[in-house]
Amino acid sequence: MHIRIHKIFFLIAGLVILTTSINAQITKIMGKVIDNSTQEPIPFANVFFKGTTVGVTSDFNGDFSIETKYATDTLVASFMGYESQMKPVEKFKFQEIIFRLWPKNINLSEVVIVAGENPAEILLRKIIANKDQNRAKEFDAYQYETYNKIEIDANNITDAFKQRRILRPFKFIFDHVDTSTVNGKTYLPIFLSESLSDFYFRKEPHAEKEVIKAAKVSGIENESVLQFLGSMFQQYDIYDNYITLFQKNFVSPIANFGLNTYKYYLVDSAFQTNKWCYKIMFKPRRKQELTFTGHFWVHDTTYAIKSFEMRIADDANINYINDLVLSQEFDLIQGRYWMIVKDAGIGDFNILEDNYTTLGFFGRKTTTYRDFIFNDVKDKKFYSQPTDIIVSDKAYIQDEDYWQEKRHENLSKDEQTIYHMVDTLRNLPAFKTWVDIVETIVTGYYERDKFEFGPYASLISFNAIEGVRFRFGGRTTASFNENLRLSGHLAYGTLDKKFKYGVGFLFLPNKNPRRAFGGNYRYEIEQLGNSPNAFRDDFLFAALFRRNPADKLSMTEEYKFYYEHEWFNGFSNKLNFKYKEIIPIDKNAIQIVNPEGETISKEKIITSEIGLDSRFAFNEKFLLGDFDRISVGTKYPILGVEYAYGIPGVFGGEYEYHRLRVGIKHWFNVFNLGWSKYIVETGKTWGVLPFPLLELHPGNETFLFDEYAFNLMNYFEFVSDEYISIYYTHHFDGFFLNRIPLMRKLKWREVGFFKGVIGTLSSENKAYNVLPEISHTLEKPYMEAGIGIENIFKVIRIDGIWRLSHLQNENINHFALFLSLYFTF
Repeated sequence: MHIRIHKIFFLIAGLVILTTSINAQITKIMGKVIDNSTQEPIPFANVFFKGTTVGVTSDFNGDFSIETKYATDTLVASFMGYESQMKPVEKFKFQEIIFRLWPKNINLSEVVIVAGENPAEILLRKIIANKDQNRAKEFDAYQYETYNKIEIDANNITDAFKQRRILRPFKFIFDHVDTSTVNGKTYLPIFLSESLSDFYFRKEPHAEKEVIKAAKVSGIENESVLQFLGSMFQQYDIYDNYITLFQKNFVSPIANFGLNTYKYYLVDSAFQTNKWCYKIMFKPRRKQELTFTGHFWVHDTTYAIKSFEMRIADDANINYINDLVLSQEFDLIQGRYWMIVKDAGIGDFNILEDNYTTLGFFGRKTTTYRDFIFNDVKDKKFYSQPTDIIVSDKAYIQDEDYWQEKRHENLSKDEQTIYHMVDTLRNLPAFKTWVDIVETIVTGYYERDKFEFGPYASLISFNAIEGVRFRFGGRTTASFNENLRLSGHLAYGTLDKKFKYGVGFLFLPNKNPRRAFGGNYRYEIEQLGNSPNAFRDDFLFAALFRRNPADKLSMTEEYKFYYEHEWFNGFSNKLNFKYKEIIPIDKNAIQIVNPEGETISKEKIITSEIGLDSRFAFNEKFLLGDFDRISVGTKYPILGVEYAYGIPGVFGGEYEYHRLRVGIKHWFNVFNLGWSKYIVETGKTWGVLPFPLLELHPGNETFLFDEYAFNLMNYFEFVSDEYISIYYTHHFDGFFLNRIPLMRKLKWREVGFFKGVIGTLSSENKAYNVLPEISHTLEKPYMEAGIGIENIFKVIRIDGIWRLSHLQNENINHFALFLSLYFTF
């Protein structure tokens, strides 16, 4: 049975009641080392299994955790100046052990202490000095095999949670519950994915390619998900000054300016895989900065990082993440190249912070690398592929014998059970009902096999033209056809007593790279001059937050057809044809001057146009659904070019014109000061046209913030045929508020922005149009600026926006507050 991508995430995010088993091979211990005389924690204490080299060092709070297959029956804690202590261990179970060490009575002779430099800081400087050498890859090409495993667990599985009535049909999954050594939370493993890939890198010209040759995902068969399970996604480099996680810049513990951010302690030295290394522990100097605490081992000769383990600072201003632990291991391959051989991470995600009762998730990732080959450069055709991540045709069908042979590490019994448990749950009627409920809430559509009804937020709305508006619609699902989606709707207004309707189709002969044929017919009411990011005209909540009556709507009749061709990931073209009639509700709303100099009203405007759109976004990645896809972004600027030609005489088209728009937008981190985004757009229309066909600059007459609109500009307020606009915003991520003690706990974050546009209207278009009284030209630029607070209750953003120009226009707001929901880490 084919389960679509969003359903598996509903399975994870909505139900969280999947599977569990006991891990009968691993011993898990959490504990603390304290001074028995003072009850203070002892950092840097050695904790190890007697008779083995398996052990850890307690952290700055005296805490430790161990998870191993090689436990003995005795755990030892020792620290200089204290009596060692041994504790019995029950193997293959989770347990908590507290060591209380007694100080030794040692008589010391007089010691003279001379001030000197911290040896850990000396080592740090050598690490920084040798960065380029240790991360440099002095070869033309390399390749390796990588095994990637991702697991998602539901945590905080309390007895009260198990007894909920709604979970009774799934009670069998609670027979065994495990406990994490990250923070002692109980959990149920609910999702597991594995992938085996070959990765190829070429230096000149730069090229990367990953071929996923085998993949298993519990409950899902979706190529785009497999792409994100490969080794190329979510990589970071410990040698960089900043490590970008969840679109935020965390300061690396070996950043060039690390001494300004961290305190360092040399705590140990030992052989690590036959290489003598020093262990350095580190912690942040200040509170609530995006930093880590942890340790790393550094090689004594090359000063390369041999391994590290670090977790985000407890008080870092980041949402939904209670804990995040990252680790990597490196090895010297062929005696020359330091290459990563293991990459692991575990995160604790929860709506509430430091919470042990509200249901949350663990996300675990383990990636291993082996079979390195250097300087085997392939021919150009090998690297020239439309996508840089390729899923083999055989990826889904490899049998268990193949996996037993090829896995880099064996699955635990916990992991082995997940595939079976997910299949069992999928076939339970109660589970399917839960999935339907959650899917309806999240997507806005209610699915019934081959058809889904919605969007439900548009079932009823209201405006000044239609009165109360009722709408019924829906679209087919992949169960109807995996490559074809049909859609349609019917609406009726109680005031204008008119039916509106529309039908459409989308055909995808290929989903990656994307090839799409689409078309639709609409006879609908429309707000001309809306931004592309605006809510639907019949979206109920937009109607509730209007700051002006919705009385500038127009009737439109439109046929639209297009073909989209993605040449390779990040570059696509779209060929459009559109026939449109604009029918003003007020018959005198559109007035022009005819060749005889008479002013006449246009009761209808008819256009036929053909267009070509281009979009370039280098290294952009998408998450694919059955028909739609969601961009997960790129760190490079995104360039868009749109051209349209109005064809006179075709299907009654009245006007000939050319229209060109060019835009660029870019999102980027600014050191550890937050992140910025800018959007620059320019456009020009050649031709003498009624003003609705010119550039109606996007306004916003609601109190819901719209990043792509001028929020204090009214609809139809400004008209141009040539313009340039700019938008710049910076999110400070609490940079200032974190320094105010009373505000720090709220974790509110500051944001500011500026937006402006300047344009002209040609003398020909000025002479041809009798602009409405509410419409103006833009020889003097329009500007607005705002400051806001986001992260209120983690999702609410409030902006105060000032209008800076054209203050003499009628029926405007000089200042207003805007609301939006803003989800971010």
